[in-house]
Amino acid sequence: MEAQVTEILLPGFGESIDDATFQLKSYNSCLRWVFFDCSSLWKASVSWSIFFLFNFGVPLVSYFLFSCTDCDPNHQRPFNPIVQIFLSSFAALSFISLFSFGHKYGLRKFLFLDKLCYESEKVRQGYTLQIKRSMKLLAAFILPCFLVDSAYKIWWFSSEDTHIPYLYSMFWSKVVCCTLLLLSWLYRISLIFIVCILFRLTCCLQILRLEEFAEFFEKKCDVGAILMEHLRIRKTLRVISHRFRLFILLTWILVTISQFVSLLVTTKPSSQANIFGAGEVALCSVTLVTGLWICLRSAARITHRAQSVTSLATKWHALRTITLFDEENQIYSAPSDEEEDNTEEDDDAVDKTNFKPVHMNTISYQNRQALVTYFEHNRAGITVYGFMLDRTWLYTIFALQLTLTLWILNKTIGIS
Repeated sequence: MEAQVTEILLPGFGESIDDATFQLKSYNSCLRWVFFDCSSLWKASVSWSIFFLFNFGVPLVSYFLFSCTDCDPNHQRPFNPIVQIFLSSFAALSFISLFSFGHKYGLRKFLFLDKLCYESEKVRQGYTLQIKRSMKLLAAFILPCFLVDSAYKIWWFSSEDTHIPYLYSMFWSKVVCCTLLLLSWLYRISLIFIVCILFRLTCCLQILRLEEFAEFFEKKCDVGAILMEHLRIRKTLRVISHRFRLFILLTWILVTISQFVSLLVTTKPSSQANIFGAGEVALCSVTLVTGLWICLRSAARITHRAQSVTSLATKWHALRTITLFDEENQIYSAPSDEEEDNTEEDDDAVDKTNFKPVHMNTISYQNRQALVTYFEHNRAGITVYGFMLDRTWLYTIFALQLTLTLWILNKTIGIS
């Protein structure tokens, strides 16, 4: 069964690179966990049906059945619509993006595994470790959110008896409803974090390539080899930016709107927010912000690494120029102390300091200078419709969010 799934998701991959080496069965398991498979028409139909069931059907039915307006304040859920709308919207965006990626490229091409045969053994081993670490990070993000929500829902269903509708048996109705709600929550946060972790994984591969690219300067390769390798990396970064630009932009817009709406409804004077009523809103906010943080941090990290190549090339150019200058004995000979004393006695004496002719490798120097100029005017990195996602943009986004947050707090609770 594992071999069949691997062959469906990664056609022809076993001919070039061993599946066990790159631990891709873990990602196959993740895709099977969210019931994602677009290898055939009927499997794609099943994937879409389960998506609509857990992403829209279960939350919508639970809203009408368990609104519980007559319950005590601890069991009322006034902010549940906000939680369901934004969590389902983010999950829908992730599912559509994942389905588009799988339909257009396939997992093998999407993760650039078809290009690893051209990389060094060091990059392959590093990518293997990154895949293993990505699976651990995926579990580290999903499990805490799921356990906290499980504790809340189990408490809610177990402590409320009078206002919960049931069919035949109250106990088994509660068990079925609680299980469906937990599966819906787990399904949605799994979709969100899988796409974010996949983006992080593709960025990690390019970081490994940039780290190996930095060794080109240590090996004193010619300018042409350095330029060609940088063009290859820069092209890959453009491909990644083109694939994820819409997802990152819509994620940022969605998370921004969700945070401000949540802040507005929980801090208005008529709101009676407590840990029982607003706890699920806080958990949803943490989930959405964490997904956005993974994407922005990965983009800023790879952009910072790609732009640091300019300073590395400048340093290499300077050291290489000085080394060649010293090797060819192009530094003029300084006058000795005895010669300085003689010049004081005879001011009209001809300066007998011997300057040796300069024999610098002019062509090599011009090539290196051209390479440095190219790096300065062609900065690589992750872009979103032309805007470079570097640390400067992260600071700008943070300042914008903080300004809007303070404005909302000023309108609701009077903080100036």
